[in-house]
Amino acid sequence: MAKMRTVLAGLAATALLLAGCTNDADDDIEVAERWDFHSRPDLGPPKVDIDSGAFPDDGGLKTFLAPKGQTQTDEKSWVGGLILDADGEPVWIRENVGTLWDLRVQQYQGEPVLTWWEGLAETPHTAGEVVVLDTSYQEIARVGMGGDLPKDTSDLHETTITDDDTMFLLSYVKKQTDLSSVGGDADGWVWEGVVQEVDIASGEPLVEWHSLDDVPVDESEAELKDGEGTKDEPYDYIHLNSVSEDDGGDSLLVSARNTHAVYQLDRTTADLHWVLGGKASDFEMGEGATFAWQHDAHRRADGTITLFDNHAAPRLGDTRGLRLDVDEKDRTAEVVTEYSAPDDRSSGSQGNLQELDNGNVVVGWGSEPFVSEFSKDGKLLSDLTFTGGSNYRAYRFDWHARPTAPPIATKSEPQAGVTRIHMSWNGATEVASWRVLSGEDDDHLAENTEVERAGFETAADITPNGPAIVVEALDANGDPLGSTRAVKRES
Repeated sequence: MAKMRTVLAGLAATALLLAGCTNDADDDIEVAERWDFHSRPDLGPPKVDIDSGAFPDDGGLKTFLAPKGQTQTDEKSWVGGLILDADGEPVWIRENVGTLWDLRVQQYQGEPVLTWWEGLAETPHTAGEVVVLDTSYQEIARVGMGGDLPKDTSDLHETTITDDDTMFLLSYVKKQTDLSSVGGDADGWVWEGVVQEVDIASGEPLVEWHSLDDVPVDESEAELKDGEGTKDEPYDYIHLNSVSEDDGGDSLLVSARNTHAVYQLDRTTADLHWVLGGKASDFEMGEGATFAWQHDAHRRADGTITLFDNHAAPRLGDTRGLRLDVDEKDRTAEVVTEYSAPDDRSSGSQGNLQELDNGNVVVGWGSEPFVSEFSKDGKLLSDLTFTGGSNYRAYRFDWHARPTAPPIATKSEPQAGVTRIHMSWNGATEVASWRVLSGEDDDHLAENTEVERAGFETAADITPNGPAIVVEALDANGDPLGSTRAVKRES
């Protein structure tokens, strides 16, 4: 087993205590440094330290995270997005610009795009939109709820784009209903889960499902707490957290954390076909197949259903990735594969399971600061850890991008005739090396040195032949991708 240890250190308990989405972190957290970039002093993400060669050979896939937390060293919160290369070095950093969830690569109009959800994250009362960027990091769309629901009431849990250029979205709305079956008032209030498939271009919903139409409150596994069930504090009885295609695209799979169930819906009529798990399961759950507080249900190409089985908050068992053989004819569900943590790792919230093209499985452990990669049959291949904080979903993707903004380079005051240059280009994925030119002016530049890219920021020491210093980012063939003038770093 190639064990990988990555420290996105300095993240402690998240500043947002999200009911059903995060839990308190351990107070005794290892603390390390933030990154300090000469060329980008405005960026200070948690520092990454990764054991060499620990990633499986996945063809250069990058890791996508959106950690949330607060440093113990400077007590500043850090909420943002990170794309990491195979060495654990940042390729792209988006820091403290709104709350960011579910950072990933998808396809829209036949082209790769970068997407995330951003907005107010106070689950279950979330309000936001999904941001869509092209490969130059330019925003091309914002997607939210349609129909009678305000656009900015989409929930953070789902952002999936389909091959039809639609998006699956979730929302929670306050709804009055009878809570006497769970010990509440007959005129009580709940957060009702709403599923929509929205046409991205028009914003119109193509299908819509309301959970109370098919799932009564007494199927919930969540305790009705004192003070809940009112209009001011509705009961979060279902807590939907994922939507995905099923049945060759004719149906939807919807995961509901607080009923411990996955629902198959007709994609056209929104009729309920069946329930997997929970109190109203249509399936006999085989040995070890019962799941609880789960996230991220998907039908896979081999016919199995995978999900992230939190089994915690409260803890009912071990957190795991889970692959089930679901026989819809005989109505049985059996365990095919468990993707188990290498230690006692209990994730009370969040989490996901991604299946890669080569069959490997990536598991993001949600409220626990880990990301693992397994073989399809469950062998642990790598285990990435960032100390403290949490991360809703973790992914590995192929991603090629070039920002419209140019690179940035700084120069130091000369020491004994030598000037140090620091160069970076946030988000550029194809930079292989940097060429430094200098001269009396821009019309009289000559190559001074060329150095290989050495992470997010690369340094080079030169003896300039003039006051003008320009750096060029080069690809693997030595062709220029972008250039910039080196400037003195502001203190």
